[in-house]
Amino acid sequence: MIPSPGRFCKAFRVLLTVFCVVRRRGRFLLLRPQGPAELRRAILELGVSFMKLAQVLATRADFFTEEYLAELRTIHDEMEPMPAEDLRRQFARAYPDGSPFAVFDERPLASATIGQVHHAKLPDGTRLAVKIRRRGIERRVREDLRILRLALALFRPFFSRATRNSLEAVLLEFDAMLRRECDMARERDNLERFRRLYGGFTGVVLPRSYPELSSKAALAMSYEEGFRIDDRRAMASSGADFRVVLNTVIEFYTEQMLVKGDFHCDPHPGNILVRDDSTIVLLDFGMVKRLPESTRVAMIELVKAANERDFDQYVAACKRLGVVTRQAPDELVREFAERMFSIFENEALSASSMQELAWGVLEEMQDLPFKLPQEVVYVMRASSLVEGLGTTYIENFNGIKDVLPVLKGNLRRALGRSGLLPTLAGEARDLPLTVRRAKSVLQGLAEEELAVRLHGDTISELVHAFLDRLRPAALGLVLVAVGLAAALLDTAWAAWTLLALGAVRLWTALR
Repeated sequence: MIPSPGRFCKAFRVLLTVFCVVRRRGRFLLLRPQGPAELRRAILELGVSFMKLAQVLATRADFFTEEYLAELRTIHDEMEPMPAEDLRRQFARAYPDGSPFAVFDERPLASATIGQVHHAKLPDGTRLAVKIRRRGIERRVREDLRILRLALALFRPFFSRATRNSLEAVLLEFDAMLRRECDMARERDNLERFRRLYGGFTGVVLPRSYPELSSKAALAMSYEEGFRIDDRRAMASSGADFRVVLNTVIEFYTEQMLVKGDFHCDPHPGNILVRDDSTIVLLDFGMVKRLPESTRVAMIELVKAANERDFDQYVAACKRLGVVTRQAPDELVREFAERMFSIFENEALSASSMQELAWGVLEEMQDLPFKLPQEVVYVMRASSLVEGLGTTYIENFNGIKDVLPVLKGNLRRALGRSGLLPTLAGEARDLPLTVRRAKSVLQGLAEEELAVRLHGDTISELVHAFLDRLRPAALGLVLVAVGLAAALLDTAWAAWTLLALGAVRLWTALR
């Protein structure tokens, strides 16, 4: 099913507005950006995928004016509730044997993209938060993703090969994650796993699930109180200390990304509540991912290199993480890193000045083959949350100055958990086997039987180079074939013209 032209045009206007506001442009392609209220309405009408985008954007106080942020933040809370009939149908699907609750408030506490949350009570008085899946949400997700695929197909010629491939990979991952998020049973499993792994983490509260009251269509959890982490007025009037809160968020996401690997992929202010004692409550476990060991090790190396300003190691870690291709010139990546660090280390600059200078460097370095691996997208969302909150509450918040020391403090534990330190002892034990393997390699060289394994990026570059070379030759062959067909039809002038064009094309392609 192809999305309607009107719906696609609305999606294009949203993306154009985001581009203009972030880049401080008054117009693009002769079109002006939408106003804050108009942008919010368009995102709500477009559906789940664009709401997820808004949840990321709403954390970026350094990108957007307060007028836009105020509108984007309401997207978390002001989703249109399900019609009463839809709610009754979904509730009956979740609890076919009748309501197990003494009280179930049909007015939602919050309306999210996948479901809406209701207050309920058990017969013994226990308070619960019950999340009911929206009716037809899976179909709506498929429609949203079709629009994103169509947009990617239209704009593909404007992207470099590395960026294009990365965007396609990210879209596939986003597709899979959104589909999984529609399953409340999977979210319950994610929550239980998080409680096992992180239940004792200091300063963090995780809800308790009720499996006997949960299914694919509903999730029953303990009722947790608190105010949104980006609610400045509530933060100021509470006893919470924002520095403590921010430190807890950084420490907790460091634990997830660098130490244990199970990662909450949907970090936005609507999913984090704060209590008066500065503890945080993490909500919504529909999007949880296990980061591969290789990704965590590469991120640990990246943090270590950044802390030590070892730019050679930093470049190597970027390539291992996959944010730049392995064919990217080391000297250019190093120059880019040095210039970016010099900007964000300058405490005399305001957040907006830093952003403006950073954009200038990115413009100059736009030919660098940057990539966006799937796992890195989720890490960037957590980074955006921290950076956005920092710039909201702290004047001239500096991610390198304020966040990097916390990451550094966790490096030793991360290194031990990721197996780097234990590996040293293991390598010593395996030294005889390593020597034997080295002997096999040397013997293979001597007998001309050595097999070489190429990295995926290298294979991809070779394939694309081959196809780039093959396309002109293929066109030449097509022209020759059509010319021969024209000759058989006694169309001499067309035959000779096509044969000549085909021969020239083949000659230029193969010489």
